[in-house]
Amino acid sequence: MACHPQCLEVPVVSPSVLLAADPSSEPVSLDEAAKQAGDAAGWVEENWSTWLNTSLRIALIVVVALVLRMLMRRALTKLIERMNRSAQAVEGTALGGLLVNAERRRQRSEAIGSVLRSVTSFVILGTAGLMILGAFKIDLAPLLASAGVAGVAIGFGARNLVTDFLSGVFMIMEDQYGVGDSVDAGVASGEVIEVGLRVTKLRGDNGEIWYVRNGEIKRIGNLSQGWATAAVDVMVRSSENLDHVRSVISEVADDLAKSEPWNEQLWGPVEVLGLNEVLLDSMTVRVAAKTMPGKALGVERELRWRIKRAFDAADIRIVGGLPPAPEETAPADPTAGMAAPSAYASTTSPQSMAATPLAPSANMSK
Repeated sequence: MACHPQCLEVPVVSPSVLLAADPSSEPVSLDEAAKQAGDAAGWVEENWSTWLNTSLRIALIVVVALVLRMLMRRALTKLIERMNRSAQAVEGTALGGLLVNAERRRQRSEAIGSVLRSVTSFVILGTAGLMILGAFKIDLAPLLASAGVAGVAIGFGARNLVTDFLSGVFMIMEDQYGVGDSVDAGVASGEVIEVGLRVTKLRGDNGEIWYVRNGEIKRIGNLSQGWATAAVDVMVRSSENLDHVRSVISEVADDLAKSEPWNEQLWGPVEVLGLNEVLLDSMTVRVAAKTMPGKALGVERELRWRIKRAFDAADIRIVGGLPPAPEETAPADPTAGMAAPSAYASTTSPQSMAATPLAPSANMSK
């Protein structure tokens, strides 16, 4: 028995179609399956170039970002190493201990390098991320607008934090102060024990620790940079010989400059600047010298000690100012010893007339 040609057709259905198809649906024929496969192959053929282009673009963006980040970090590391080498080169010179502290320069350079590396990584990787999102045909305008609004809100809400951070960055970059410096920050003063991007820690004269926000520091005086001045005022009698006084002080200054450890702390000769004040019974001689930072107070105490001993040996008297003026006594009141006037002193007063005895009448005398 002959069979119709359609009876020889065997439906071929893929397993995925069988799993996804409804059991009540009709089976897909071979032609329909071939058509669907052709459509899928055509769609892949039409979009594979776009996929390949997007993948290559993303890979190129990632590679360029990583390479650029590595190069920038390496350049910053070399810059920091050069700064440290320059500090070590100056450390052995005469001014190395006065103007440059290698450990301080190292800490400062490391802090600057850490900030710059973080900022560089954030900028490069953030830009790469936005470029990758753009490669996926994602509209970045709403994202950037939202980020801008969020940045403005965070800036207003945390303006003090932003101010402290920016102030700390500029303080470190400008090398305004460092660990170990004695500073006067206005709100507090003491020795710097830690410098951060937000807070600076100071140890006061009594051992207390001050936490000062960098944004609150409006002015700062660094007492540990450059040199300090040790100034001593010596008050002697106005009758002393000034040449003799100058020669004695000069001998004291020469001995101080040759003795340990003052010869290292002095950065210049001890000079007699001259008369600072002349009064009736005294005159003030100003003595000054340049010293290492933070050593002025000790040099002043040693100078006073040695000058007092030298003046005692040379019979030069040190006075402390004008003697107190004697208090002027008021003249005695001549009426202080006099009694108060009495009402009976006047014969015409009512009291005196009342106390006067009555004269006897003429009839009684007869």
